Amino acid sequence: MNEFQVEIKNQLEKFRLNKIEPFMEEDDHNENFRMEIFTELGQLGFTGMGTPEAYGGAGMGLEDVCLALSEIAKSSIAYAVTISVSSMVQTIINEWGNEDQKKKYLPALTSGQEIGAYCLSESSSGSDAASLKATAKKTEGGYLLNGAKMWITSAGLAKTYIVMARTGEEGSKGISAFIVRDGMEGFTYGKKERKMGWRASPTREIQFQNCFVPDENLIAKEGEGFKVAMSGLDKGRITIGSLGVGLAERALDEAVKYSLQRQQFKKAIFDFQGLQFMMADMATELEASRLLVFEAAKQFDQGRLQQKLASMAKLKATDTAMKVTTDAVQILGGVGYTSEYPVERFMRDAKVLQIVEGTNQIQRVVIARCLKKQYQ
Repeated sequence: MNEFQVEIKNQLEKFRLNKIEPFMEEDDHNENFRMEIFTELGQLGFTGMGTPEAYGGAGMGLEDVCLALSEIAKSSIAYAVTISVSSMVQTIINEWGNEDQKKKYLPALTSGQEIGAYCLSESSSGSDAASLKATAKKTEGGYLLNGAKMWITSAGLAKTYIVMARTGEEGSKGISAFIVRDGMEGFTYGKKERKMGWRASPTREIQFQNCFVPDENLIAKEGEGFKVAMSGLDKGRITIGSLGVGLAERALDEAVKYSLQRQQFKKAIFDFQGLQFMMADMATELEASRLLVFEAAKQFDQGRLQQKLASMAKLKATDTAMKVTTDAVQILGGVGYTSEYPVERFMRDAKVLQIVEGTNQIQRVVIARCLKKQYQ
C-alpha cells in the first residue's frame, strides 16, 4: 500500500471500531440501519469516493475505493454495500448523465446526505435482466412508469433511484434508464424483505403505478438503458469482490485468535494440524482473492476494464468469503454457531455476495464467453 492507502485504512479502521462495531450485533438483530453512521462516513469523504471532486466526490481510483470498502466490510457488510450501490448510482449519473443531472443529483449522494439505489431486477427477470417487464410509456413532457422492481438495496432509505424500464421492443435494445426520486406520485414501496444476512441493510420491492417521470430524468437516450445498467455492473462486481475480501479477512482473524486461546487436550486448538491446514487454506484463498480483486481494480484505473477479470474477481472473492466464513464457524465450534461471536453473522452475510451483481453462475457464463471470444 502507498502512503495514501495506509491513511485510508487507518482512518476507516478507527472509525469502524469506534462507530460501527459496538452496534452491529444489536442492529443486525433489529434490522436497523443508522443513517447517522452513513452521513458521518460522508463527512469523512467515503460515500462519494470515485466521483469527481467537481460534484463533491473525492476523485479516488477504484483501487483506493476497494481498499476502503474492504476495511468497512470487516465490521459491516451492510454499510459497505450501501456505499457500493450508492456509488454505482453515482457512476452511472457521472458517466451517462448530462451536466444538469450531475449538478442536481450527485452532490447530495457524494456528501452522504442521501443514498442512491439501483433498480434492474424483477420477479421474473433476475439473471435474464433483458427480459424485464416494467414499462415507461411516452406521454407529454415525460413518461408514465408502470411495474415493479424486486430486491432493491436501500429501498425506502434511498432518495435517488436509477430505474430500468421498457420503452420499446423486446430485448435489451428496448430498455431505457431513468432517474426516479422518492416521493414521486405513483411511486410506492412493497414489503421489506426478511433476509438471512445483510439484515441492517433494508431490501424492498418498489412499485410504480402511472408514475410520471419528466423527460429531463431520462439518462442518455431511449434504448440505451441496458448498456447503462451493464456499465454499472462491470465496476460494481469488482467492488463486491472487495467486500468479500474484507469479510473473509475479518473471519480469518476471528478464527485464528480464537484457536490460539481455546484449550483442548491441554493445548491450544491452533496446534492441531487439522485446524492448521484449514487456516492455511483460508489464508491462501484470501490472499489469492485480494490479489485478483485489486488487479482488476488496477486495470480499471488504467482504463483497461476487462470484463473477464472483473467477473473472475467477483467470483473468486465471494466464493472465498463463503468458504472462509463457514470454516471460521467450524473452528469456533459450538460458540461459532451462536451470536456470542460474530462469525455466524459473517457466514450469513457472505452468502448473498455470491448472488448480487450477477450470480456466480452468471460470472462463469461471462468468463466462458470471454474465453470463447479470445480463442476464436
